[in-house]
Amino acid sequence: MEDYGEIPRPREIRSGIGADDREVATAAQPVTRASEPFDEIVRDARERQARGSSAARTRLVLAAIGLATGVAIAAAAVWLHGGPAFSAPTFALFVVLYAAVARIEFEIGSGAAIPTELVLVPMLFALPVGLVPAAVAVAFLLKSVSEHPAVLRRPSRILAHVSLAAHALGPALVLALAHGLPLRWSAWPVYLAALGAQFATDFASGAANAAATGIGMRTVAGFAALAYAVDGALAPIGLMVAFAVEGHAALTVLVLPLVALLRVFSRERKQRIDHALELSDAYRGTAFLLGDVVEADDAYTGSHSRHVVDLVLAVVDELGLPAAERRDAEFVALLHDVGKIRIPAEIINKPGALAADERALIETHTVEGEKMLEQVGGLIGHVGRLVRSCHEHWDGGGYPDGLAGEEIPLIARVVCACDAYSAMTTDRPYRAARSRDEALAELARCSGTQFDPRVVEAILRVEA
Repeated sequence: MEDYGEIPRPREIRSGIGADDREVATAAQPVTRASEPFDEIVRDARERQARGSSAARTRLVLAAIGLATGVAIAAAAVWLHGGPAFSAPTFALFVVLYAAVARIEFEIGSGAAIPTELVLVPMLFALPVGLVPAAVAVAFLLKSVSEHPAVLRRPSRILAHVSLAAHALGPALVLALAHGLPLRWSAWPVYLAALGAQFATDFASGAANAAATGIGMRTVAGFAALAYAVDGALAPIGLMVAFAVEGHAALTVLVLPLVALLRVFSRERKQRIDHALELSDAYRGTAFLLGDVVEADDAYTGSHSRHVVDLVLAVVDELGLPAAERRDAEFVALLHDVGKIRIPAEIINKPGALAADERALIETHTVEGEKMLEQVGGLIGHVGRLVRSCHEHWDGGGYPDGLAGEEIPLIARVVCACDAYSAMTTDRPYRAARSRDEALAELARCSGTQFDPRVVEAILRVEA
């Protein structure tokens, strides 16, 4: 086969439900998954908005969820029994502590996890168990009012914050069914069940909120696994605090130094993430700038590269590659022809067959591309070695190094096949474009020789 590519883009789930327009927008933001990249999720959200999705309707649905949660919290206060007698000072203390801890957010994906287990677990044994959800609801309201006093102006926003306390209903119910089981290590199955119930009620509430804002359930589930891992890690520490302060609930304030330390860590993490995002944007901007340079030098190569980017991203998603490899694939697809800048335009655009010396010269473009990208360095330099291998063949008949099979990086194999498919379906000075079906048939024919069979199968599924 001709080498067609040779010539030629909530507290866990609940933390974002907010009291003003900014917070409602945050609630509507989906979370990052390797198989559903963040920019694609944002694009889908914008398309929904363009189709006329109503922010007022979203607030109404969230308010309804909050109202249902409020009714459940009131029922818990009346019907769930167990735990120590009510103490107003103790109740107030835990409300303030929970509100303080709820201000600490560790970013995970595009959401956040908050270390409330440090206070929630001791609270379950220091207050009447039926009042714990109410204390959590009041704590979230206190936190929100301290940040945005306008929360109190709209009942719908108050209800949206009440819904954040749904996670406390699960463990309160489990401990109430255990008849106010006293603290003892032998009761660990009950405590484990309480943690599972917390996750279940939290996920149900988060899923309802997500449905109201148009976020897919797979997206919610993907993020929940990470967020609940944080809760699962902190829950034993919270239980240790509960044992340590048994009978002396006021000593729970001793957790504040740890809370302060976590706040420092969360701020540092946010700064690192901000810097990483800025650097990623800079690298992506550099990649697109180089792509524009290619396009300015050769309009076919530039538009061809952008078409290859779209197809490559679809194929790597079909193959289920992780986010880091998806990012590399995007850069490689955009820059795989960048070395052609150093090839004379009369050879690139020659309408007839290439002479042997002309073909030898054009085959240097992958090596030249690698050299150019290594001069840029960083992520761009990192993908240089992948650009070098984009014309290697599965059977070892490619260039420049004669690699074969698994010796060729997977991303390079993907770009090679997508590059060839795009080239076949594009008009060139020396031939007319093939039809889509003809190009797919040619890919299938060369599967196992020029192209990786696994990659060809993915392209066939994407183009089906």
